[in-house]
Amino acid sequence: MTTHKDFKKRVRARMQKTGESYAAARAQLVAEPPPPTVDEYADLAGMSDQAVRAKTGMDWLAWATALDGLGAKEMDHAAIAAAVGEHWPAIGAWWAQTVTVGYERIRGLRALGQVSGGDFAASKSKTYKVSMVTLWAAFHDEAVRERWMGAATVVRTATEGRSMRLTWPDGTVVALWFTDKGPSKAAVAVQHTKLESAARREAEKEAWGERLRALAAEVGP
Repeated sequence: MTTHKDFKKRVRARMQKTGESYAAARAQLVAEPPPPTVDEYADLAGMSDQAVRAKTGMDWLAWATALDGLGAKEMDHAAIAAAVGEHWPAIGAWWAQTVTVGYERIRGLRALGQVSGGDFAASKSKTYKVSMVTLWAAFHDEAVRERWMGAATVVRTATEGRSMRLTWPDGTVVALWFTDKGPSKAAVAVQHTKLESAARREAEKEAWGERLRALAAEVGP
């Protein structure tokens, strides 16, 4: 009975907000997917409860409850991050952003892989048994880069051995970060941004796996 009463309250609240009839408001709420269970929070957030608790002192249930109490469901990304920073300054700016993104995913305000502007980003990384000089050259040399990437890209910015930003042929952006792990070991992390959908994100994530394998054939394993 309590659940039925709560649902009727939600219907009436929607009616007041949207001006819909009772039947229309009820139909919309019935069509909505059920909210995630607590067990699903970590998967939705993209980080385990143990990891977020170790760095912030609270797990995802605690964060979701606390931010709900601040009215975060009605806030945009910047406002939520600001609220986290104001109320929990000790966790720092990076973790304030991480908590905000996790909360948005849990509450259905942001899909996995979606960034604050509404676009999506695909990430991939790989370590190679080559020097940083060799790995960097495979990105910096335009002809070599086009060969293994399979696309003609334009370098927007580059800091040798550290980072690079490329414009993809369709106008999306590829950000690259390099890590020197020793005389014969180096890694690259890729983030392909400004993607228009979750489906594109999944396609690019798979494609970058193939591209990085092609790079391995170019420079070595």
